[in-house]
Amino acid sequence: MDRREVAEIFRTRLSEAMQRSEINRTALARKVGIDRSTLSLLLSDDMDRLPRADTVAALASTLRVSLDWLLGLSHEARIGADILLESLQIAPSGPSPDDEGLARWHQEARGYKIRYVPTTLPDLVKTEAVIEHEYRDFAAKSAGQIKVVARDLLDYSHMPDTDMEICMSTQAITGFARKEGLWQALTAKARRRQIDRLVQLSDELYPSLRIYLFDALTHYSVPLTVFGPLRAVIYLGQMYFVFNTTEHIRVLTRHFDQLIRGAVVPAEQVPDYLRSLRKEIK
Repeated sequence: MDRREVAEIFRTRLSEAMQRSEINRTALARKVGIDRSTLSLLLSDDMDRLPRADTVAALASTLRVSLDWLLGLSHEARIGADILLESLQIAPSGPSPDDEGLARWHQEARGYKIRYVPTTLPDLVKTEAVIEHEYRDFAAKSAGQIKVVARDLLDYSHMPDTDMEICMSTQAITGFARKEGLWQALTAKARRRQIDRLVQLSDELYPSLRIYLFDALTHYSVPLTVFGPLRAVIYLGQMYFVFNTTEHIRVLTRHFDQLIRGAVVPAEQVPDYLRSLRKEIK
């Protein structure tokens, strides 16, 4: 942009910020420490240059807008502290009979790619026996609530415009098959049925649903979901951390993409990998 274009953007945004702040020229000039006539000149269509840097900074601070926005260098008007405050929301994860927030976020993201790192196994592929085992004594949610969530997510995955990627570690799925950790009391029959369901849905829903397996010795991720460009959500057990700003969403999207690039079992090979793993369950 040339000098005149920058000056024009500055005038327009200065006037806009004044209107939003409901402050007149006299009051703004007094707070900034300049003459009213100087401020009137800055707002004049004949003004083709910017004021001194300290004046611009004082105007931005007084009007609580970012300096970059005032100068046309950013589309974000809010100052850093306000952006940080509004970029993160904390949403309780339960108890709720159907986890309305999660269902709403999925519906709002229809047509966008959803990226998902589950806590254990993906909820939408879990059998009822696995849900009952995992959530039998869980403090935040009941097995009944998770069954509703799983059913809704499975219905969502069958929609024609669905595009969903799931990343989980090979250690998570092999630990399940081998009755490790959380799954020590789960019967072999229940584990075989769960693997069968994973195979079925991986085949049935591919390529709209793609499951990738990465090595937890080389990559790590907390449970998270990226709802296209709309929001990114990190699950903490009792609550969700919800990120709404573009930059936060991009960072978590890049993190997920790194998991994809680091996958040791690509989506098209997952069913065969699961079939071989099933043979180990005795």
